[in-house]
Amino acid sequence: MRLVIVGTGGMANSHANKFGEIEGVDIVGGVDRNEERLTAFCDEHNIEKRFTSLEEALAWGEFDAVANVTPDAVHHPTTMPLLAAGKHVFCEKPLASNFADADEMATVADQAGLINMVNLSYRDVSALQKAHELIAAGEIGEIRHFEASYLQSWLTQPAWGHWDKEEKWLWRLSESHGSLGVLGDVGIHILDFAGFAIGAPYQSVSCHLKTFDKAPGNQIGEYKLDANDSFTMMAETASGAVGVVHASRFASGHMNDLHLQIHGTKGGIKVTNTGDLGELFVCSGPNLEKAEWEQVALSPTPNNYRKFVEAVKSGVNGHPTFRHAANLQQVLDLAVESSKAGGRKDIPLSTQLQDA
Repeated sequence: MRLVIVGTGGMANSHANKFGEIEGVDIVGGVDRNEERLTAFCDEHNIEKRFTSLEEALAWGEFDAVANVTPDAVHHPTTMPLLAAGKHVFCEKPLASNFADADEMATVADQAGLINMVNLSYRDVSALQKAHELIAAGEIGEIRHFEASYLQSWLTQPAWGHWDKEEKWLWRLSESHGSLGVLGDVGIHILDFAGFAIGAPYQSVSCHLKTFDKAPGNQIGEYKLDANDSFTMMAETASGAVGVVHASRFASGHMNDLHLQIHGTKGGIKVTNTGDLGELFVCSGPNLEKAEWEQVALSPTPNNYRKFVEAVKSGVNGHPTFRHAANLQQVLDLAVESSKAGGRKDIPLSTQLQDA
C-alpha cells in the first residue's frame, strides 16, 4: 500500500511511526502548506515526495491511500477531493466540524466503495475491546447506568508544553481556528469509549459547556480563547441506559486518563486506559453479592493503523468507519445546541444508522 500523509504537525509523527512498522506499507509522500514543517517531517521519516498543496499530490497520483492528519476544520475540504480521486482515507478525529459535513464524507465514501476509517485511537485499548466482548455476551446483563470521564491537565501544568506559547495548543482553544474545544478534541473519544463498550448509539444528550478565563481579554496573539475547556453531560443510549459523561483540561492530577464504569442487571465493569493494554475489572457471578471486583487478564489487540491496512488489502471496510464518526459528530452538534438552549436534545432516529 502506497500511503501519503496529509498534514505534518505533531500527530503526523505517530502516523508515520505506526504505519512505518507495518510490512507492506510504503509512505511515499507528505503534504503540508508549511514548507519548513513539511521538509523537517519528511527528512525525519525518509519520505521522498513533498507537496505544498493537495492539488499537487493528486496531480502526481501515485498512491493508494491517505492518512489525513490536518486540523479538525480541514478534514472535510481535504478528504472530499481525495474520495473523488478514488483514494482510501484514514482520517483523524473528529471526522468534520459539523454533522452535515461528516454525513457528506461518510455518504460519498460509502457510495464510492472506498475504505474509510477514523482514528478513534482509544479503540486500540485492549481493556475496552474485552469489555465490549463481555457486555455483548451478556456477562453483566442489561445495561442500566454508566459513568465516563476523560481527564487532562495541560491547562494547569506544562508537562506537554506551554499552552499559552505554542501553536499546537493554542489552536485547540480557539473556535475561530477550527476547534470545538474539549468536547470535540477528547469528548468524542470518551463518548466513543462508552458507546462502543455498551454496544448502542446515543439517543439523547443534555450538555453544559464551560469556557474559563485564561488570559487578559481571553486573547493571545491571533488566538481568541473561546473554545470550551470543560463539559458535563447526561446521556441516554438507544438501549435505554442512562449515564453521565464529562471531560476537562483543568483536571489537575490527571495527565491523560479515561475512566468508564458500566452497571447492568447482573454485574458491573470498570475500564481505564492505564498501561499498555488498559485495565479491566468485572463484578459478576459469585462476586456480585459481595461487591468484589476481579481484574481480567488481557492480550494485545490490533491498532487502528493495522486495521486500516488490512481493510485496504481485503477491500472490506474496517471500524470505526466514517459513518460511525458522523453519528458521533451529530451527538457533538446536539451537545452544543443543548448547552446553548439549556435543555435535553433528542437525536433523530432517522439519522441513527447503526455502525459499530
